[in-house]
Amino acid sequence: MRVFGIIPARLQSSRLPRKLLLADTGKPLLQYTWEQACRAKSLAEVIVATDSPEIAAVVKRFGGRAEMTGEHPSGTDRVAEVVRRSCRDAHIVVNIQGDEPEIDPAHIDLLVKTLVEHSGVEMSTLATPITSRRELDDHSCNKVVCASDGRALYFSRSTIPFVRDAVWDELLQTNSPWLLHLGLYAYRVEFLLELTKLPPSKLEKLEKLEQLRVLEMGARIQVAVVEQRSVGIDTPEDYARFVERVNRRAAA
Repeated sequence: MRVFGIIPARLQSSRLPRKLLLADTGKPLLQYTWEQACRAKSLAEVIVATDSPEIAAVVKRFGGRAEMTGEHPSGTDRVAEVVRRSCRDAHIVVNIQGDEPEIDPAHIDLLVKTLVEHSGVEMSTLATPITSRRELDDHSCNKVVCASDGRALYFSRSTIPFVRDAVWDELLQTNSPWLLHLGLYAYRVEFLLELTKLPPSKLEKLEKLEQLRVLEMGARIQVAVVEQRSVGIDTPEDYARFVERVNRRAAA
């Protein structure tokens, strides 16, 4: 079974301009993500999908493969363009966020394993328990509710499930019923190509969450739960903390 990892990479970012090319550590942020993804045992190859010649040139310099794309409304559409053109022998494709420089390769392998082991499922993704009230209340932190077999029932920016008769802060510390959705996806190729031909769905447009299109069309998403997650880089403060971690490891 051929599995490809694809990193959709845009140059511009509203909160942290040109973040994928920031290189205060001596190498660009995107390179860290690519190197971590390349350590995943399940991936035959890792490709960067970008509409930026500058990003493509940087990827080539650090030894990666970049595929140029047109403009797209989402990273998923960018991934699908590369799959249609350049990954004809792929069975599964993993969509990897470029701003996750400390992504755990084992999580990528778990994602692929989850999809392979659930033959009737079109997609897989990851989640992790929420233990922070700040994270629970933050609408930029997406939550997922799952069935007993791990199938996703719904994703929302709101706090789901709503717990009526318990002290929330106690639950967060003891047996949290809340799951934070992590933006890492594996798709069966045929499904990815079908999905990206469809317009945004009603719930997707309301919540601004692409994965709701999948549920609205009646497809299934299998969720694997991990205890630890990598930290995405969204703000200057996030990047400063990342640089500090890299420098600390280098000095150790």
